[in-house]
Amino acid sequence: MGKNKVSRVCVTGGSGYIGCWLVKTLLEKGHTVHATLRNLEDESKVGLLKSLPNADTNLLLFDADIYNPNDFKPAIEGCEFVFHLATPMQHTSQSSQYKDTAEAAIAGVRSIADSCIQSQTVKRLIYTASILSMSPRNDDGVGFRPLLDESCWTPLDASSTYGNEFTLGYIKLKTLAEKAVLSYNDFGDSKLEVVTLPCGLVGGESLLSYLPLSVRVILAQLTGDMFSCDGLNLMQEFMGSVPLVHIDDVCRAHIFCMEQPSMKGRFCCAVACHSIKEIAIYFQETYPEYKIHKELIEGPEEGSKSDFSKLKKMGFEYKYGIKEILDDSVAWAKKLNGSSFSQAV
Repeated sequence: MGKNKVSRVCVTGGSGYIGCWLVKTLLEKGHTVHATLRNLEDESKVGLLKSLPNADTNLLLFDADIYNPNDFKPAIEGCEFVFHLATPMQHTSQSSQYKDTAEAAIAGVRSIADSCIQSQTVKRLIYTASILSMSPRNDDGVGFRPLLDESCWTPLDASSTYGNEFTLGYIKLKTLAEKAVLSYNDFGDSKLEVVTLPCGLVGGESLLSYLPLSVRVILAQLTGDMFSCDGLNLMQEFMGSVPLVHIDDVCRAHIFCMEQPSMKGRFCCAVACHSIKEIAIYFQETYPEYKIHKELIEGPEEGSKSDFSKLKKMGFEYKYGIKEILDDSVAWAKKLNGSSFSQAV
């Protein structure tokens, strides 16, 4: 597909941090967007999407819940490309046919991939994965492989000093769901191409009226929010360092994957890896008004070298480096909560 060709596309999970920014970017480029939300009665989410440029003519909203994967069929129908961002997060086993979020996520990606194939119009499914599914930790959990790249898969039984049931469940579901959706590339008779984009920790500004979890994790050392600090430590514990990417680059990468004439496989979306210590040093030097507690600077041991060149070799160029990601995250937190954002997060 050429860069100037406009398409009909579907974005699942259209009201999340990445989702609404992706919808905005697609609408600005003139594409017709089918966006799904869990609840069309949620006026704040519907209102945000309807306020985007070109939404009045080019945006259609659909009610769809990942726990009822067939809900997505009407949204996928007639589309050329599907961006699958929706992820089951809150699980209640009593009211669900699935035993946990991982089982729900796998059923969801399979159902959506099947709907793409049945539509006979969808050319490519682009799945928003997490870099936490790409841990370079050795299978026995001790130490790291020498290189972090797309060949790495997180061991499913990996233990953690900093993870809890929720975060470890999330890592497991993102790993299993990504493997499940990539398996569609192995079906010889399928015309569907599947691309997965394991994204680093996403920072920068937002269309949302609150700080997304990933931005809170990036700012954890400044805010002293211990839940978010555990998230930062977990990232370094699993990945060996903290891979970062700007929200604008994430959405540009998704659209880049749509615009290629043919593309399938796994492509990491992260611009750089930095240790917790390096991030703390940058914050201390740039924002001396915020005092970072000593215990928030050290972090777990560091691991592998990273190679994130696969997407760039396809021709994608990142616009934002570590400095812009951190600065834009701080600026957005200040804009939302005032200069005393460290107390407000």
